[in-house]
Amino acid sequence: MPDGVIVKALSGYYYVKPLENGKAVGSAEAVQCRARGIFKKRGTSPLVGDHVVYSLTENGEGMVDEIKPRRSELIRPPVANAELAVLLFSVREPDLNLSLLDKFLVHIEHSGLETIICLTKQDLLAADTDAQDPVMAVKELYERIGYEVLVTSSRSGLGSSELKERLTGVISVFSGQSGVGKSSLLNRLVPGLSLETSAISMRLGRGKHTTRHVELIELDNGGFVADTPGFSQLDFLELGVEELSTCFREFAPYAELCKFRGCSHTHEPGCKVIEAKESGDIASSRYEHYVQFYTEMKEKKRRY
Repeated sequence: MPDGVIVKALSGYYYVKPLENGKAVGSAEAVQCRARGIFKKRGTSPLVGDHVVYSLTENGEGMVDEIKPRRSELIRPPVANAELAVLLFSVREPDLNLSLLDKFLVHIEHSGLETIICLTKQDLLAADTDAQDPVMAVKELYERIGYEVLVTSSRSGLGSSELKERLTGVISVFSGQSGVGKSSLLNRLVPGLSLETSAISMRLGRGKHTTRHVELIELDNGGFVADTPGFSQLDFLELGVEELSTCFREFAPYAELCKFRGCSHTHEPGCKVIEAKESGDIASSRYEHYVQFYTEMKEKKRRY
């Protein structure tokens, strides 16, 4: 029976792209499949990104017979076998929101994926030299922490080739705040794709949702990109409050030196994370967002 990768799930159907030797067959059309009832009995279901074994049925469709072991599994968006998260945040329209960026980074750190921060719409700063320095400062801040940061423009093509090279041969997840230009960037990476884009609501400062379901978009370098619905809100329901500090990677070398085991890094005497923040070794914005998220999680825990 042939192998394939699920590139779209919609209305109970799974669209499976044939694979040969683990690579997508470029010219082959995706096969519309149903999943065997055994998956439901086991309490599982196929996900976009799953490598599967499928069989062809008489009506030209197919049946998903087996789901191969997953390397990773995201709950939101529901994608299997992703290795890389590309977090897209615009420098203008909407303005760069570092609190939301840090919230996304917490979720990605918790999921164990590699991360690229992609700052989009650089062309909107082209004539505004005063705005360039803060963007470069943000780039330097996150690179110092250890993140890869690309500055891009879908209009000019800035950064597109570097990004596409990083997507070679892996399933990557594109996500970020609504209206930051995910679809525009994907259209630039995959000529002829023509994903629907939307104008920004200037009153709300955010875009209308144009992506309705998770779908893998095939690149010509063996990679797949999961174009996912935009988010303007994230919560921490799947993350324990005691895990939060481990999702701020720059805290690690200091947290292990704290005076108290289980230090929350919010008020304890002898907290090396607080000392590092005060000495400038941990950025104030990152620490403030940590405290903000910690407080938010504690309040939700009490509520539930």
